Amino acid sequence: MMNRNQFLRIVGAGAASLTIRPFASAAPDSSKFYFAIIADTHIVDDYYKGPEGSPEDTESIFKTSERLVAARNLINSLQPRMEKVFLVGDYFHNYPSPDVDFYFQHETRLDRAKALTDAFQMPVHAGFGNHDYTGMSRENAHELFRRKFGLKPYYTVEYRGWKFIHLNNFLGDTWAKGDAKFDTATGSLGEEHLNWFEAELSQNKPSFVFIHYPLSIVSPSEVKDYSVHALIKKHRDTIQRVVSGHWHRWFEFGRSYGPQHLVMAATRYDPNAYLIVEADTKAVKHELLNISLVDWNTHYSAPYKG
Repeated sequence: MMNRNQFLRIVGAGAASLTIRPFASAAPDSSKFYFAIIADTHIVDDYYKGPEGSPEDTESIFKTSERLVAARNLINSLQPRMEKVFLVGDYFHNYPSPDVDFYFQHETRLDRAKALTDAFQMPVHAGFGNHDYTGMSRENAHELFRRKFGLKPYYTVEYRGWKFIHLNNFLGDTWAKGDAKFDTATGSLGEEHLNWFEAELSQNKPSFVFIHYPLSIVSPSEVKDYSVHALIKKHRDTIQRVVSGHWHRWFEFGRSYGPQHLVMAATRYDPNAYLIVEADTKAVKHELLNISLVDWNTHYSAPYKG
């Protein structure tokens, strides 16, 4: 596996040969729209103490804001204009206090994260990651997301006939302390959330599904054989793609779970860790415009020159 320096040297030497769609000069097509996806921004604040588990992780955590700004500047600059941005969890990095009132008495990483995403020129829709719960009860984390960001634990954005579904794999038994299935390394949704997800998919609209944990570490069976795996496979013709984060590296599962399933790298480590997507409402399909620039199984991607 090549390291980052080798990858960047190869990209630099071969930049002229990269095939990048020159869509900025294309005639507008009313049947198409464009959006971006990012993950694992891990914003911190002056209350952050550290260190992280490795020197690389510690180095990266202090650069999360500047790397998100770099990704934001690129996404803001693109033409045709990105119409939405979706953030696949770990919006910020842990809670410095378990007290809800603390966040209304002090400026914290929650406020910093919001200020950074508010400067995108299009709406940003964030979902929950494990670090958006770390150091806080689930109930209080949900209250803070509601009061600070206006966001629910899971929700759907409907846009131009498509659904963009933010799932939350931290609501099931594997994240319930005291439960026999308690294991925070494994994601689960819970029966109520699964019922909601099935109802969303039953409308048969083209859908993107965002879930922080990759499907390989989400429980394949929650209520007998009823699970997110079963629902995704059942609705494989409706779901355009499942996108996860959490691993901070690029992985491709292909159609192992029914629809295409991709795991994104993190802006925490690379400001070029984003997906630029063209959606075609007429053909009911999509294209990842920068996927050829990804260095698979690493943190890194080459910059998009759209």
